[in-house]
Amino acid sequence: MAPDVLFTAEQIQERVRAMARLIASAPLRPNVAMPILVGGFVFAADLVRALAWEGVAMEVEMIWLRSYGDKRVASAISMIAGPSEQIAGRHVLVIDGVLDAGRTIAKAVSLIQAAGAASVQVAVMLDKQRGDAVAKADYVGFPIGDDFVIGYGMDDAGRYRGLPYIGKMPS
Repeated sequence: MAPDVLFTAEQIQERVRAMARLIASAPLRPNVAMPILVGGFVFAADLVRALAWEGVAMEVEMIWLRSYGDKRVASAISMIAGPSEQIAGRHVLVIDGVLDAGRTIAKAVSLIQAAGAASVQVAVMLDKQRGDAVAKADYVGFPIGDDFVIGYGMDDAGRYRGLPYIGKMPS
């Protein structure tokens, strides 16, 4: 079965450019982008380039956390690669594909704060808007419901990451 399209590639790119303008005009501009691997890498690449067009040149440092593995239900979060001491005193923008329960983002923010970042902001392409989420995003591409999403860097047990759009599998 083919995924149902939630947001087209064109809608995504338009929203990424709008988010870059918001971040660039904010009083506190981040100077380090920290995508959460693996789900945030496609969005991060687009956002970092869009920010450069807006005059915000950022260093990029990855953080690699895993919470899903090959399942659709989050499990314990494991750190594969964490922040370096290079972010001490810096303003960090955490970038991820989707904010669900918020556990992965909360873990990333905690690790980055512990490494001495001066500030941490969060940008996500999708926010499931859960009332029980343990983290929040400062910048959101699209609010969505509780659908399991794929494409644009997000996967289903390793599949569909390369889709240029965001979709959901039919019920």
